[in-house]
Amino acid sequence: MNKMTVRDVSLKGKRVLMRVDFNVPMAKGIVSDDKRIRAALPTIQYVLNQGASLILMSHLGRPKGTGFEPEFSLKAASEVLAKLLGKPVQMAPDCIGPEVEMVAKALKPGDVLMLENTRFHKGEEKNDLDLAKQMASLGDIYVNDAFGSAHRAHSSTEGVARFLLGVSGFLMERELEYLGHATDNPAHPYVAILGGAKVSDKIAVIDNLLARCDKLLVGGGMANTFLVAKGYNVQDSLVETGSLAVAKATMAKAGDRMLLPVDAVAADKFDPEASIQLVDVDKVPAGWRILDIGPKSIKLFGDILKSARLVVWNGPMGVFEFPKFAEGTFAIAKLLGTTGATTVIGGGDSASAVKKAGVADQMTHVSTGGGAALEFLEGRVLPGVAALADRK
Repeated sequence: MNKMTVRDVSLKGKRVLMRVDFNVPMAKGIVSDDKRIRAALPTIQYVLNQGASLILMSHLGRPKGTGFEPEFSLKAASEVLAKLLGKPVQMAPDCIGPEVEMVAKALKPGDVLMLENTRFHKGEEKNDLDLAKQMASLGDIYVNDAFGSAHRAHSSTEGVARFLLGVSGFLMERELEYLGHATDNPAHPYVAILGGAKVSDKIAVIDNLLARCDKLLVGGGMANTFLVAKGYNVQDSLVETGSLAVAKATMAKAGDRMLLPVDAVAADKFDPEASIQLVDVDKVPAGWRILDIGPKSIKLFGDILKSARLVVWNGPMGVFEFPKFAEGTFAIAKLLGTTGATTVIGGGDSASAVKKAGVADQMTHVSTGGGAALEFLEGRVLPGVAALADRK
């Protein structure tokens, strides 16, 4: 990675303004999953150990942008962080303004201040530079450790870096390093696995990965569109008719490098309690729909994965939220844990799948950013990354 990191700058005695991703799940005002807060701890601890004071900022949910809304306050996240750090975390009343400036300037080395939700201001999502300048005035150095928001050009992710030297935190550095394996000089054999509902959501990723990978394994609802483009009748399965021409052209370009499911778990309705049967993909009964890949497909994909040195996975193989249709996704997850390959999981549903399968710890890297990871794999420039200083 050619971006500067917190290791490249002197932090002693400085006020560090750090963008984190504390957009955590909440239940009745309590943080129900602190994974994203824990993910930021290595950088937070490093900054404090270097003798700096720390000002944290994040968004949470989708407030209206017209001021304070208690259900979107970051206070609960700050309390979780305080417990994890074993030290107090001050909570600011806002993310800008005279009162916040006064508190920030009074910070001593080792102090931690949590700013209130950046999205309480409409200008945040518009990348309002006046808002960004006010945020930047709170610190001496800007650190971005929020990869999950790096694909957004917002005041707190891109704008701030126009007014302060911007460097990456350890989480951001790790994301760019491992996702970079998928796009820059990847190890071979390189296998990409793509799933999810729609071809249209992933066509840019498919194009970018096909230029680099040796095999592309396709599952999930998007596989149905490719199967129909191949001439199969998948009956009531989800199919994007508007993407059939693109699917056909993609298969022609990919040749034997693209593998589709050969069998499926079919259901008589889209329901967790639906009746099911195993069928070959060219024998789906009338009125039924494909909701998962079958055992022959799992073996086919597994045989390819055995020899891989690099595997990148984005998107489930079926409707894994329903237990009856989770086996394909979980089987692929468990296979990845045994390959010996570098395994990079592209966030979102794939990250959830490896966690539910109990194999997240066996993966080389599980991305914290669903949308950001997808855009990175498409080959797009992420504004929050581009804004950071390059290494000389």
